[in-house]
Amino acid sequence: MKTILTVIGKDQTGIIAGISQKLYELDINILDVSQTIMDEYFTMIMLLDLSKVNISFDEAKTALIQTGDNLKVKVNLQREEIFEAMHRL
Repeated sequence: MKTILTVIGKDQTGIIAGISQKLYELDINILDVSQTIMDEYFTMIMLLDLSKVNISFDEAKTALIQTGDNLKVKVNLQREEIFEAMHRL
């Protein structure tokens, strides 16, 4: 299953490392990534492959949101088909 991960928050060191480490721990593969700093805000969007994950989508989402909370950034995880449907309207 492919998913879209977004991360937004005040720029600080360790955001990419923290999110990437959690993805590694969950056995989630990064297929594509784009990140930038807009003024003082860090933004990142990733296309992920969850096909090897041994937990539910909701458990993975909760773990990533918790990681974001620890890093003081907002994390959102959406299934690719829902993300695409939202943007077709």
